[in-house]
Amino acid sequence: MNVRRQHISAVALTAVTALGLGTLTACSGDSAAAAGTGKYDVVASFYPMAFLAERIGGSHVHVTSLTQPGQEPHDLEISARQTARLEQSDAVLYLKGLQPSVDEAVAQSGIGTRIDAASLTTLEEHGNEVGGHAAAHDAHPGEESGGKDPHVWLDPVRYAQIAEGVGKAFEKGDPAHAADYRKNTAALVGELDALNTRYETGLRNTRNKVFITTHAAFGYLAERYGLTEEALNGLDPESEPSAARVRDLERMAKADGVTTVFYETLVSDRTARTVAGDAGLRTDVLDPLEGITAKSRGTDYLQVMDSNLQALRKALGAK
Repeated sequence: MNVRRQHISAVALTAVTALGLGTLTACSGDSAAAAGTGKYDVVASFYPMAFLAERIGGSHVHVTSLTQPGQEPHDLEISARQTARLEQSDAVLYLKGLQPSVDEAVAQSGIGTRIDAASLTTLEEHGNEVGGHAAAHDAHPGEESGGKDPHVWLDPVRYAQIAEGVGKAFEKGDPAHAADYRKNTAALVGELDALNTRYETGLRNTRNKVFITTHAAFGYLAERYGLTEEALNGLDPESEPSAARVRDLERMAKADGVTTVFYETLVSDRTARTVAGDAGLRTDVLDPLEGITAKSRGTDYLQVMDSNLQALRKALGAK
């Protein structure tokens, strides 16, 4: 087994050399931080993980994301260069169950510190029964129908739990800067607590509690704040809803006083606009924060979450 791991690392290093990635930090044996040769080198699977790593690590870490801005993270297939990058890092921060290719690459890598965000909080089942109503669910590769919903970062409380776990992992992996990691973690958790309070206050008194999305990403958020998410699709943002599902949602929208069909920035809004047009509803953006682009309503997690709150307040008739 050790021979195989060494072979993978050698291939990875060769790939780095061949691709001319001279700016990447390659570590052998001890971590870069422990050896005093550079920053603690963290590979994050996609934006919500990179945000945590950057905020908690501060000036002591170098963070690389496997998912590029504007790329749909569910569809990520890791390249040889990214495999090499992963092999030579000090730590990987990922969310098991969201990106099968990342899960496989991490499992096969020889990396010492593997931080699975899914293990730092509790995951639940959403998709088949979103907010208590039946919804279509088309699973991604590696996601069993009715399996655990990975979109935990959209619940500020669970995201804060993950942040605390990441902070502890950084302290253990790079003990020389443990005090700063603790301080940065506490500051971020405080900001997430304040965000949770804004959501609780902002969504407490609304005309209705039901919202429609194209992608069943908001189950944790709905559960946290006493709302019901009705999704055109299941956990797969690219799948097409059935005609029966569309008819059910149109009837529900009329009965529950729903005003808006939400779509997201990284996926086409065609389905949302078609359904909204047929039902006489508005469309708006509710961002699942799987990546930040020029179209995002904010430059980081906290800003976009605040924009989501305002969109929900408008759609739900907040008082």
